Amino acid sequence: MGKSDNRVDEPTGTEFVGHEWDGIEELNTPLPRWWLYTFYATVVWALVYVILFPAWPLIEKGTEGVLGWTSRGQLAEEMSVADQARASVREEIARVPLERLSDNAPLMQQAVAGGRAAFQVNCVQCHGSGAAGSQDLGYPNLNDDDWLWGGDIRAIEYTLVHGIRQPGDPETRQSIMPSFQGILDEGQVNAVVDHVMSLSGQGPSNAAGAQLFEQNCSICHGPAGQGMRQFGAPNLSDAIWLRGGDRADIRAQILDPKMGMMPKWEDRLDPVTIQMLAAYVHSLGGGEDFVEVAEDPEVEVDEEP
Repeated sequence: MGKSDNRVDEPTGTEFVGHEWDGIEELNTPLPRWWLYTFYATVVWALVYVILFPAWPLIEKGTEGVLGWTSRGQLAEEMSVADQARASVREEIARVPLERLSDNAPLMQQAVAGGRAAFQVNCVQCHGSGAAGSQDLGYPNLNDDDWLWGGDIRAIEYTLVHGIRQPGDPETRQSIMPSFQGILDEGQVNAVVDHVMSLSGQGPSNAAGAQLFEQNCSICHGPAGQGMRQFGAPNLSDAIWLRGGDRADIRAQILDPKMGMMPKWEDRLDPVTIQMLAAYVHSLGGGEDFVEVAEDPEVEVDEEP
């Protein structure tokens, strides 16, 4: 502020500072007291904060403050509490048989939540964030009611543990679709395609194709094309197709079959995380009820490859 010239503005009674710009003069108006008090309070608060909390960055770390509080320390405490809570839930999940998990609704909800988190980290790369898969790439949709190897929670867990066509795992789910290139001629391939399309209501039946299907395909897909889970053979009589259901797609799969591979997670994830993943996938909409089968060496169980 400039030095006052002792002249006073008559309407306000305030002295002029003696500065003039293009006929406009500045008044020496004092700051409001409330503003000054607020300013002084912020200065005091800043000094107290600098003393109590981390404030000044140094070469290797910042000043610690007399309270010893840090945001990292607070985060570590919160993470520790969360880890303890998760550990308690995980221990409870580990104690409950997987097929009985749904009997405890709150525990099932926690398992599904944990499985959803694990899915987002490990599975979305292939199955997508919504688990809808990709028909172009042959990644199955996990939301529908179609399951190659069984859709109960135990069957899903088995697939997660051992994978599908996983090299080096003797218990992996294993199936193969042979190529009929050179086995069937052009007319026979077209006849089989006609019959396969008729199974899902996409066209009229073909007698020659039905005979060829019975001779070459029914051993895995069944006489009516409804699939056999013990072989991982898909159901051809519904409208759900892993690699497309039009004529060109079916023809390509007969002549040059494509078979995917799913890695086993036994070596990458702990058993409880796999159980939670199984619970989440089972909850997506297509999960089936678990049916306990009596131990009988002659009984084939869908869960085994």
